[in-house]
Amino acid sequence: MLHLPILVIALLAPLGSAAQTRPDIAEVNHQLIDAANAFRRSHGMPPTAANPRLTAAAQGFAEYMAASDRYAHDADGTQPSQRARAQGYDYCLVSENIAYAFHSDEFRTEDLARRFIEGWKQSPRHRHNMLDADASDTGVAVARSARSGRYYAVQMFGRPQSKRIEFRIANRSTTPVRYELGGEWYQLPPRMTRTHGQCRAETLTMRLPGDEQPVTIQPAAGELYAVERVGTRLRLGRS
Repeated sequence: MLHLPILVIALLAPLGSAAQTRPDIAEVNHQLIDAANAFRRSHGMPPTAANPRLTAAAQGFAEYMAASDRYAHDADGTQPSQRARAQGYDYCLVSENIAYAFHSDEFRTEDLARRFIEGWKQSPRHRHNMLDADASDTGVAVARSARSGRYYAVQMFGRPQSKRIEFRIANRSTTPVRYELGGEWYQLPPRMTRTHGQCRAETLTMRLPGDEQPVTIQPAAGELYAVERVGTRLRLGRS
């Protein structure tokens, strides 16, 4: 779970300026999702889909921060993953961006959305969450504090357990093999099959006996990869 740096946007209106109509919060939420997905597409990432459970988690937390004017990822004593789980989101991974903004003369709808999204783009950790290739779902909420006038924004990103990447690797040879996956090394004895489940698409690297260069594959869900003897050499491939 990423604990992100504080993002604060504060603007003071000139003296004597007229107060504007408050922004349309529902439209701000919509614009935040659209802008985040446009940003993802511009970097070759698939868009995220609005998920009602993540939206409920984001809404509850935005409203808590607005009611209390407390601002932190654990302001309510829980973590983003716990809030997602409490709303029934069976997550494989979860991350969260938060921010608050204040303008003494109110924001226009499009300005408030733009300031949140641009602030997140400029912050390395928020930007990382926005461009997480493994995130498939999102939930967004903005709430206004009646006491301070601050607008609190929450955007959650997630991937459910139902989209966990599961695959198998089998050693059909009589030679033990060793491979690396997600920073961990595994031994695979002869005639053994192992099942892996990943939240993120990790590269599998295996150095087979007699080969100068390691073999690398990007495992796909539902696939079986096998080590087999072909002539005098071992080969790793999709089975």
